[in-house]
Amino acid sequence: MRVLRVLICSFVVLAIFGCGGGYHPARQRVLLPPTLNLVPHHNIGLFQFSVENAKGNLHEFATRRFEEYVLAAQTGIEMREFTSADSTRVFASADSTACPVAFFGHLKISNVKPSGGLTAGLSPIVEATVTVELSVWLVNTRTGGVMWRRSSAETEKVGGLSFIGGTPSFSARDPNDAYGHIVNQLVYNVTYDVRSTWVDQ
Repeated sequence: MRVLRVLICSFVVLAIFGCGGGYHPARQRVLLPPTLNLVPHHNIGLFQFSVENAKGNLHEFATRRFEEYVLAAQTGIEMREFTSADSTRVFASADSTACPVAFFGHLKISNVKPSGGLTAGLSPIVEATVTVELSVWLVNTRTGGVMWRRSSAETEKVGGLSFIGGTPSFSARDPNDAYGHIVNQLVYNVTYDVRSTWVDQ
């Protein structure tokens, strides 16, 4: 009987330690600071994005959305808007001290595959599958060196497409429309490094 009691106690002890060996403390969510901290620069230049293989205002819309995302991600910074014609002045020594860094961006449209049809009311529908790539980089205005770069591409089917001289024309005004959705996703992807992120530790 005594031997049986000892065996039972030993079994219970082993079971307790066996279960306890796999215990892991609860993971905590930690907010990590952005990889690209713009606050030390304070005054950030933003050149209107250029566009390739398309007409319309999609690149202007992308520039505004990029600015909104960056300003929402980091406080304590100001963004100054420029056009490509301003580059000579901004990169001059006098202006580079007021605006030490500047963002540039390029929107490229490719693989445009149009398709069409008629609605029940016999109205024409022009749709297309398009690939849109957004590349953004940060430049030191004093040296001209690239300090950071990120790009992203999305392929989607969109409607309401028009062509001007064989070149697709995009009109984007609403963040919730088809083109706005593509731009929002691209901008979200390329601004990853300027946002704080939650991780499990």
